[in-house]
Amino acid sequence: MQTRPREIVTPYRPIPLTVPEGMKPNEFFNSAENLADLVHNNGLLQNPEGLLLYRKALGHSNVFDTSIIYNTSRRILDPLGRPVRRTQVPAPTRRVWNRMNQIIVETMLERYPDPAAHLVLAGEASLDATWPLTSPGVPSIRMLHNHFIVFDKAQLAAAPLAEPDNPNLTDGGQHSLFQAHMHDVYRAFFDGLDLKILRPCEDDSRRLALTGYPQGLPSWEIRGGAKMLKEVRFWEEYDIILEGFLDFYRSFFSQVSTRNAPMLPDLHFPQRVEEKLLFDNDFLKTAKMVRDRCIHDARYANAIRWQPAFKQIIYRDDEGDLIVTISQNSIGNAITELLGVVVKREPDADAYAAAEPALIEQLLEVRRRLIEADLGEGIATAQWDAI
Repeated sequence: MQTRPREIVTPYRPIPLTVPEGMKPNEFFNSAENLADLVHNNGLLQNPEGLLLYRKALGHSNVFDTSIIYNTSRRILDPLGRPVRRTQVPAPTRRVWNRMNQIIVETMLERYPDPAAHLVLAGEASLDATWPLTSPGVPSIRMLHNHFIVFDKAQLAAAPLAEPDNPNLTDGGQHSLFQAHMHDVYRAFFDGLDLKILRPCEDDSRRLALTGYPQGLPSWEIRGGAKMLKEVRFWEEYDIILEGFLDFYRSFFSQVSTRNAPMLPDLHFPQRVEEKLLFDNDFLKTAKMVRDRCIHDARYANAIRWQPAFKQIIYRDDEGDLIVTISQNSIGNAITELLGVVVKREPDADAYAAAEPALIEQLLEVRRRLIEADLGEGIATAQWDAI
């Protein structure tokens, strides 16, 4: 078996959604009207905290695929003013969201217990306005949402090899700005965080044999496995990883933007930033390199994501351990590509219909467990009842 990223074809049913004349799709997808359509046609469960569980109409996988979105579309009409990461969510909402995450991951692992047969992952990708608004591929729904996905490894193994220079695969390893120029300081910054459940992994020790990914990213094993997702401390540490990443990213690009910029006022770990970043020659040398290129290369400067962009996931590795990793989402697109899986979606109503009954049966079971845990109420659609 050749170790290389795979490109898998995922059929979907064409969506009967009309974009108003004169609007681009990504403009419409940010609207309250579109989110209402998502609820009515694909919604599974919602709760007073504003969390919506829904079936992915344009999915990554037809084995198992669902998302939770923090639906602020009617409360915050400015798409650029909506929460787009865990750290921006009110504590009571985040507590409910963490419990929903735990139950869905538990359900996936229970249904797909063999790490040799299925790839299981859950996580979030930032949805900030981190791309220039005129660029293709700007995130379509600027609201925080999580992905829960299972892939059949036999199907992945039989899939065509992805091109190694696919732009969506280049936000890790040798292609990443962080990894190529600041590897040591990046890892050292994370190593000083207060982690007890999350244990740092050696570089690239948790790559999937099938794809060779993730590449060059800091990773942590969840000591104790899936049962630790029931512990408040685990989710606190999951947030610490994100907070550390945000401090690193924001501090770096503040130095790119302004030479010798003062330390940002709202950091999570200001002492570590001051001691480990703003006095580190590799860190500041790399900021100068990027700044100089921005000044002389208009195309490069336009492509910079000045605000934090990331993917943070939990995935099951080949040994059956649960691993947390986080990526500087400098170029890459879908969250699956962090693990070397490129998804090519193709409209094929018949192929989707063949997979749909089993998929919906699983999603309704997840919904039942969430309702039982008092995490929301069911939504009725044309395809399923509210209970």
